[in-house]
Amino acid sequence: MSATRTDPVAELLRHAATTYIAPRFRRLADGDVMQKAPGEWVTTVDREVEAFLTPELRALVPGSRVVGEEQCAETPELLDQLDEGQVWLVDPLDGTFNFISGREPLSSMVALLEDGVAVGAWMLDPIGGVLHHARRGEGAWREGERLKAAPGPGLRRAVVKTRFLPQEHQARVATWQGVEILPGLNCAGAEYPALVEGAFDATLYWRKLAWDHAPGTLFVTEAGGVAARLDGTPYRAGDREPGLLVARSPEVWDEAAAAWRA
Repeated sequence: MSATRTDPVAELLRHAATTYIAPRFRRLADGDVMQKAPGEWVTTVDREVEAFLTPELRALVPGSRVVGEEQCAETPELLDQLDEGQVWLVDPLDGTFNFISGREPLSSMVALLEDGVAVGAWMLDPIGGVLHHARRGEGAWREGERLKAAPGPGLRRAVVKTRFLPQEHQARVATWQGVEILPGLNCAGAEYPALVEGAFDATLYWRKLAWDHAPGTLFVTEAGGVAARLDGTPYRAGDREPGLLVARSPEVWDEAAAAWRA
């Protein structure tokens, strides 16, 4: 799994980055940016990358299906059958608002599901070129380096995504004692690797769109961390209920969950 240069999914993501994303970074033209829903932005680059990846990924696994973020904006019922068969989940450009603003981080993400369970994950920084990837049962990797979640004293720093978090829960989080609450990076494909590498100890997401979280949750768990629903039950890509708590170790997850329930 460490030989990322021979990984066909990695090569597809690298091609998309160099062909579509990097040349347009900080060079978007008028008309390249659209609002697909209130507060939800898309660019022509998002759509071009997804259009490129869709047939290529389908060809890698005969009989598989591809469910992409931009497809689902038009046909949301595509999310109804994530638990059936082999499905590629695609987020062509995570951090679209960062991209529009000319800021990093960014990520292109793919997950392979088998009957709803993530078995492969790829998250490529399309500007820096660094790939984080994982296979179920085979570990988590940054390029050719195997990663284990960074050790630490406990829950000290947590990313809490407040945009969709109800006000009563925001007030609850504000009472966490001894925990520095961080706003995050506006890019799940960068936040998951950052957690494993020790930038913070836990993340709390309320909205959990499948393409945002299936790659990262597999990556974190393969690195020794925990990603689960707020009641402690396992996360699955097809889950529509809000609330996802991710931590770099089981101990930190338990500490964060206890703080949430207090």
